[in-house]
Amino acid sequence: MAPRLRRGLTLGELLAILLLLSLIVITIVVGPSYATRLPDVNAGLNLTATVLLLAGYVQIKRRREQSHKALMLAAFGTSVLFLASYLVYHAHAGSRPFGGTGTARTVYLAILASHSLLAAVVPFMAIYTIWLGLKDRRQKHARWARWTLPIWLYVSITGVVVYLMLYHWYPPAEQQPDAAPQPAAQVEPLGT
Repeated sequence: MAPRLRRGLTLGELLAILLLLSLIVITIVVGPSYATRLPDVNAGLNLTATVLLLAGYVQIKRRREQSHKALMLAAFGTSVLFLASYLVYHAHAGSRPFGGTGTARTVYLAILASHSLLAAVVPFMAIYTIWLGLKDRRQKHARWARWTLPIWLYVSITGVVVYLMLYHWYPPAEQQPDAAPQPAAQVEPLGT
């Protein structure tokens, strides 16, 4: 049975509602013509989530629980916005080929594979860890957070690294214009 909030929603249902609302808002505000700028927004959201996660960790180490709670919930909200923006971008723009070769390509694919695998798991871990914290189940929350935080940080940081590799360090090669077009052969009518 999924954990329920006070008003009867599960955290999964709340996440789905937040994600849907974020998708609607981003689609309306950004629209398909601006979808190409979303990778920059996504990297900014990933970087923001990283900073919020680290700040939240520092706050709990200083025993400032309310600040920790606010920062971790802000990191979660930022990650939800990232996911919505990411989905809107890929719905409008599709995927982008990696321009690097050799070792750079191997490193990129290794980072991308680990990032993608862990990115599929971290929302569930984050939701459960947050739920434990909100229910004041401190020992179990702390045990889960020892795994959730490093994985969440890894996903956020490698998200920025993937963005830098794909859009700045190794962009796809520009299509070279073909040689100057040759004029079509002129055909003389027969019998002239």
